[in-house]
Amino acid sequence: MSSLLLMVLYAALCSANTDSHQENIETLMDNVLVLRVPYGQGSMVYVPLTCGEAYQNQPVTWKKNGMELNPPLQGNQIKVLVEEMNGGNYTCHLSPNGEYLNHTVILVQLDPDNRTVILEEKSPEEGYIHCSASNYKGAFDCTWTRTQSRSNAAVLLVKAERHLEKIPCELNADGSGVHCDYATCPYREEQQRISLTVYIHSYSRLESYTKVFYLREIVRPEKLSHLRISEGKVFSWSYPDTWETPGTFFGLQFQVKLVNHGHSCNSDVHIMHSITDDTKYEVTVKAKKYVFCVRAQDKYTSGPWSHWSQCTVNKQDVHC
Repeated sequence: MSSLLLMVLYAALCSANTDSHQENIETLMDNVLVLRVPYGQGSMVYVPLTCGEAYQNQPVTWKKNGMELNPPLQGNQIKVLVEEMNGGNYTCHLSPNGEYLNHTVILVQLDPDNRTVILEEKSPEEGYIHCSASNYKGAFDCTWTRTQSRSNAAVLLVKAERHLEKIPCELNADGSGVHCDYATCPYREEQQRISLTVYIHSYSRLESYTKVFYLREIVRPEKLSHLRISEGKVFSWSYPDTWETPGTFFGLQFQVKLVNHGHSCNSDVHIMHSITDDTKYEVTVKAKKYVFCVRAQDKYTSGPWSHWSQCTVNKQDVHC
């Protein structure tokens, strides 16, 4: 009786262990499986693979990363042992000529996925992904930077959506960012945030990074256009060509700053600075040599500032 009880308990434990492993295997996209393993624990998990229903009664053999397996694995449905982070590309072939039939890539992701090594953190506030938009029409760009040790990491998938509505995105040629085009009415008040997730892998290691934001949080006006000087002391400029109209609804405010000649507009040392809603500013300081700097910000959301526009003044010589 006791032997029978032990056998039942053993079978139950094995079944539970198999089910728990199945719960940690997810199909991320066609031909890609993700195995989630706990950090700091040596893992050995059997992952089931299928070549395809059409090859059920065919003589199928398998390779890993183009190499023959030892011992060889045969059959349409198999199980492969994945140890630690050692996934790979498993291809199935028709015997005996070795004709390629199908493949499955197994990637391994730590659970929880909070020990990242592929992307650099831009800042604790911003995280790993930087997103920006020049207006409220819906198009935005997001960028990221690979760490030096994982410079060859490849982006596998980018998902962007708002309230279950998918947003189309196009990956940059170098894989360091995306351009997303979300058609939206700029006058509509945002109710839900945009969620963008980047899946990137280095060899068999997969990491995912998510950025969640309102469009109004990332809108950064472009540099101000038509900056000029008149009467020797009155500077004027125009709204960016890409900014929304009317200005009464999409109003901007401007930061004006004078810095010493030869200094950058980003300098903390300045002659004067001011905030104004006007698109002109009269300089009243006595200095004859200085740099006039101006940038814009959405006055209603207090979002990111634009890059500086500037004029360099050297007595009567002015360059804008």
